[in-house]
Amino acid sequence: MHHPAAREKKQHSTTLVPYSYYECRLPEYFANVPMHWHNEFEIDCILRGSGEFICGDDKFTAREGDLVILPPNMLHAAYPDGADELIYDALVFHPAMLGMGSNDRCTAECIYPLINGSIRIQIPIRPGADTYPEFMKSADLIFRCAKTNRSRQDLLLKSELLRLFWLLETSDAIICRQDAEQSCSERIRPVLEYMSANFHEDLSIDQLAGLLHLSKSYFMSSFKNAVGVSAIEHLTQLRINAACEALSETDKMISDISLDCGYTNLSNFNRQFKKIVGCTPYEYRNGKKADRHRSMD
Repeated sequence: MHHPAAREKKQHSTTLVPYSYYECRLPEYFANVPMHWHNEFEIDCILRGSGEFICGDDKFTAREGDLVILPPNMLHAAYPDGADELIYDALVFHPAMLGMGSNDRCTAECIYPLINGSIRIQIPIRPGADTYPEFMKSADLIFRCAKTNRSRQDLLLKSELLRLFWLLETSDAIICRQDAEQSCSERIRPVLEYMSANFHEDLSIDQLAGLLHLSKSYFMSSFKNAVGVSAIEHLTQLRINAACEALSETDKMISDISLDCGYTNLSNFNRQFKKIVGCTPYEYRNGKKADRHRSMD
């Protein structure tokens, strides 16, 4: 059972609208997407730039044209590639859109095994593959429907999602998981859950290593291997991303946001924020306000 604190706090789907579309621009909107998981499927289509994706135990450089399809509960993260921007469309949708909850054989044999991990999708799907044009034709229609966000288009969105997964099923993109051994990312999941729930606290490497009953040195190497960054870097990413959200969506004082995100020293918060985001918290907030004002014009 996965601890609910590790899930993204953002609600991606509701009974009425069981999906959400996002335009992701890194590092413009966020410096990166730290390791996280959610209970929905996710489809990412890379539009421009490149960046490092970590999806479970798979690590790869995602480039323009790549298609990434993730099952529910898979740990995943995205980091821009140096100074290069990373822009991609993302659709996060509830398994109910693929019929989950029914007892028919296609759900039992084709959809549920993706959710429980007994079969997996090879990612990314890249230009040059024989079936790539069909996948991208389907993905393009899916994202056009999601962006429209209307009930009539939801009918087409559902049908095209099923067609996309039919394409996966009838190609070499889906393979059976061969080993029953727990993956490196799964072994580290309890610590990621704890950090997501307690990033505002004063966390130490000794404390985190103790959660897994590992030595400090072995924990540090295992964490970096699974997540792509050190535990301290990941903690900083969680804190700064939470600060970005608070600066964008609330009118809290910057000093209060600093405390809420685990920084007792405002100068240290400002320094860390500028190092990761590229501007001060004040500049970031004013920039977001200007963006909202332009969108209303």
